[in-house]
Amino acid sequence: MERGLSLSALAEAADVAKSYLSTIERDIHSNPSVHVMDKIAAALDVPLEQLLHPEPLDTELQWKREWIELLHDALRSGVAPAELRSMIEFKKWQSCQSEKEEE
Repeated sequence: MERGLSLSALAEAADVAKSYLSTIERDIHSNPSVHVMDKIAAALDVPLEQLLHPEPLDTELQWKREWIELLHDALRSGVAPAELRSMIEFKKWQSCQSEKEEE
């Protein structure tokens, strides 16, 4: 995966030792912890799954993962589950109103 970050920049962003990242990159340390991988994924702004399973995904699975990532972004941004439910209910109501107007 290419992001254009130097090893030093990624180490700082992920709060992981540069030497440790180097061993992962060179496949010397081939089994880093999920915690470390999660920190790296967050620093790269990619889903953890993308680092763990970088092969292309089928369309439906990719679509589901994009929604999961969107949900995680909303939660990390401070959107409470109740707020999200309210937004969904509002969108349903809005659609229903549009359908009534078309009749």
